[in-house]
Formats: sequence, C-alpha cells, structure tokens
Amino acid sequence: MDNKDSEAEIHPLKTEDVKAQENHENFVERRIISKQSSQLSRLSRWRTAAFFISLFLCLIIVFAFSFIIPCPERPVSERTWFRNYENAVAYQFLAIEDVNKDKVQDVIFAFRASNGSGSSNNTCLDEGLPSPCAFVAAVSGTNGTVLWESPAAEEVEWMECGIRQLGEASVPGCLVVGKPASLTALGQQKGEVQWRQSNDFGANYTVLTPVSVIPDVDSDGVQDLIIFIATGDKIKTFIHSGRNGEEIGSTESLDMGGKAHYISLNLGSSYYFLFYTANSVYAYSLKDLYSAATGMENKLPSLEQDPQWEKNIDPTTHRFSLPSSGDIRYLAKIPGASRENILVVNSETAMLINPQNLQTLWTLNVSHVMSEPLLGYYKPDVLGVVLESEIGPNRKKVMIVEGGSGAVQWDLKLNSKAESPGPATLSTADHRSTFLIWGEYKVAGNETGSTAPQQKLYLFHPSYTNVLLELRNNTDQIIAFSATLFERSRHACYVLLTGPQPSEEPGLVSLMKRKLKEDVSESKVIWLSQVAVDSEQYIRDRLYRMRFHSRVY
Repeated sequence: MDNKDSEAEIHPLKTEDVKAQENHENFVERRIISKQSSQLSRLSRWRTAAFFISLFLCLIIVFAFSFIIPCPERPVSERTWFRNYENAVAYQFLAIEDVNKDKVQDVIFAFRASNGSGSSNNTCLDEGLPSPCAFVAAVSGTNGTVLWESPAAEEVEWMECGIRQLGEASVPGCLVVGKPASLTALGQQKGEVQWRQSNDFGANYTVLTPVSVIPDVDSDGVQDLIIFIATGDKIKTFIHSGRNGEEIGSTESLDMGGKAHYISLNLGSSYYFLFYTANSVYAYSLKDLYSAATGMENKLPSLEQDPQWEKNIDPTTHRFSLPSSGDIRYLAKIPGASRENILVVNSETAMLINPQNLQTLWTLNVSHVMSEPLLGYYKPDVLGVVLESEIGPNRKKVMIVEGGSGAVQWDLKLNSKAESPGPATLSTADHRSTFLIWGEYKVAGNETGSTAPQQKLYLFHPSYTNVLLELRNNTDQIIAFSATLFERSRHACYVLLTGPQPSEEPGLVSLMKRKLKEDVSESKVIWLSQVAVDSEQYIRDRLYRMRFHSRVY
C-alpha cells in the first residue's frame, strides 16, 4: 500500500489516466452488452414470428386436407349383384382375386359362348379361335361390372389364377390349360395375353390339378411352372418357363400303375410331389424331375433333397412308404407346429402323419369320404378339419374333427345330391369359423322321406352347437361355389356360378354374389335339439352382428 501511495504522489496524472481507461472500458462493455441484448431481442422476435407462421401454415394444410381436398372414395359394394350370359356354358372354376387393385376382391371365371357380355370388343376370331370359344372374365366384386373378358382357348381344361409372376412383365396372372393342348398366360389386371404356347399332351389326357408353381429353375428372374398330364396309367411331366411359356428340357413319363392324383409339399429347402393311386403312393423330388427333364444337375438351394424322405423312397419305383392301408381317396396338407402334416384318407380311416418322421399322430374311423378335406376352427385358434362322408343313397355326414387329436367335435347328417357343392368356411373375429354346408336337413325319423333332396345352404357357428340357419334354397344347377371376405376383415359374401356345364346344351349362365348378412337376417332357424336357449330373433341378430377376420391357414 505504501508503494502504491508513493507511486500516486510521484505520478498523479498516471492515476487519472488509469481511471479514465477503466471508465472507457466499462463504457465499451456496456455498449457491447446493450448491442447484444438488442440483437437477442430482435432474434427472439424473428423466432416468434417464424413459429407462428409455421403454425399458421400447418393449420392451413390440415384445413385443406380435412375440408377442401376430398378423400379417396371408398368403393361401395352392393349387397347382391348378378351377371348373366345367354346361350353359354360354364366351367367348374372360380377364383377370387383383387383384379383392379381397389382393395375389394373380384371374381374370375370361365364360360364358353359365341360372344362375351358386350362389355368387351374381343371376339373368338380376334385370337384366331373358332366360335364359340372359351372366355375368361373378371367381374368387379363391388357391383358385378365386367372388368375384362378375354378369349383364351377352344375349351378350358383347367385354370390357375393368382400366380404371382407370369410373363415378361412379371405381373400376377392366370394360366389357362386349353383343349386342344395349349397353354395361355393372361395378365390378371387387364386380361391381356402374356404368352401362348401349343403343346402335345397326347390323346385322352387329363390335367392333374392344381398346376404347381416352382422356383425359378432356368434363372430368368420369373418363377416357373410344372404341369402333370395323366394318360392312362402314366404321368407326363412338363416344365415350362413362367416368363415366355417355353418348355424347359423334355417330357418325362412316370409309371403310376393306375389313375393318379397328387399334392405338392414344401419341406423347407426341399420340394416333393406325392402321387397317389388307389393302392400306392409315389414320391418325386423336384430335383429328380428337373434332372430327368433336362439331363442336368441344378445347384439351386430349393432343389435339395430331404435325407429322411429319401430313405423311405424306393430308388427304382419311387414308391413311398406310408403307414396306411386300403384304397387312398385323398391326401391333404394340414398345417402343423413347424411344418405341414399329411392327412391320408382311405376307404375306412382318416390318418394324420408327421412328414418328418412318418409317425402316425392320430387315426379316425371314417368311410366313403366324398369331398376334399377342408380347414376351419371349431374351437378358438384350434385348427380343425371338415370331412364329408357318404352314409347311404343321397345321404351324407358332415364332421368337424380337431386337427391336433382327431377327436370329432361336431357332426350332422343331411340328405344330399351327388352334385351338391362342398362346404366352405369363413374365419370370425372370435378366432373360430363360420361353416357353410349344402344339403337338406330332416328331423330324426324322417330322413328318408325325400328321394330328390333339395339344395339348401346352411350356416353353422360353434357358439350355437344346436342351431342351423337355413340361408337359401337353390333350384338351379350349381357349377361352382365359393365363400370369402371381399374386403379385409369385412364384407363376408358367397359366390354362386350356375347354369349348364360344357357337356350340356348351352343356356343361361348366371354369376351371383350375395352378402352373407342379408341371408342371415332372413334365415330360418333350425333347432338340432329340443333345447332352445335363446329366441330365434336373438340368434339371427347375434349372428348378423358377427364380425369376420381375414386369416390364412
């Protein structure tokens, strides 16, 4: 301190300069702070303005989308529609696909006539076909209007739609197997011909259905097709390119020793085809068939063989050992926990077999099964199998069998015509199924009163085990029948194709879609027992309000 005082006394002006310098620095600092505060204030105002402008723009956009810009119109589906064709015959085929991409399922079917419905200008002569010829038509599921009609062949032997890739454009399509022997690929969206190939299937041939789609074996980027043709006791194998229809390799002939049918199995990395006759089962891997047709080995992973299965296949005859006896009526695939199981139905029993170790999971006594097994849910999330068996002249028994144990969960005896359609199922929101069954129910003691049973459609749901709803009485000849959800998880409908068949004289062909709820509201309640739990109107109302669920088995 003494030193500072002395310094101040010796240099008094220096002290004043220091004070002035300090005052100047403080003044400059205050100006900087003031300037920064002003800048921050202006920046804050800009931020506030930007926020409110953004909010205002967001409100304008919301208002525009909510009130000014109209939402896409949802197609309004008619409850019932008809499409009629005069002087025509119909083929036993129905496919349900979304053709025009409006998220509503459409109907594809085939008929033979001199002309189409008039909605299309295509004629038989346009495709170089004699008149009359077979037309393939797609009809809108919403109102029955014709989306497209395409002359496809002189006669239709079989059709397969919903093929994911077909043709150069690799678009979904339909494959038409025609007579005389020909293959025609149609684009599913517009019905245009993607490619057409003639073939020599031989005399008196029958196509084994369905046509199988196989992995891309010719490496052209489009999945391929394998077609099995039965001529006598032999099966001819044709492999065709899905891109252009050209045959891959040569025709291979398999000796079956009898009239055969087949199913295809996907065993993970292996594809197998099981052919069954009355007394034998034969197994061929896709690798075997490809090598025989082309004379070459294919290194695709999908063409591997299953070692366990190969042990059970005779290398010379290709007979496959199944723990089953009696004449085989049907082989069917039943989804299991890890892979598909095989249901073997013969003249006396139905037997479920594990394909991995070929062990029998269950056996059920059932005779004279008359239609292919159908899947459905009697208990929530417990897969069941519907079996129809003949129990006498114009008499059948419908059974719902639990898929895991083989136990019969429900059964019903009906009068039935030989040509009556098979059953159908629709999944419901309660994780069960609605079952649609054709026949004529008679009360106990009066089953044999009618020699010509009527074709009545019944609805059964497991929530009422002692109730049937009689939906309709159909007097026309039914060619094909299908039930499906026309929109995802809603709009349950059934489709009927009626009229003369190709072997009969031409007449009126009619395609009808009807919403299931319309028939439920007007249905007749039939009590299977004398115990009436609820009133008939309450049952109709409850089943009318039932919601459906899109489910893939």
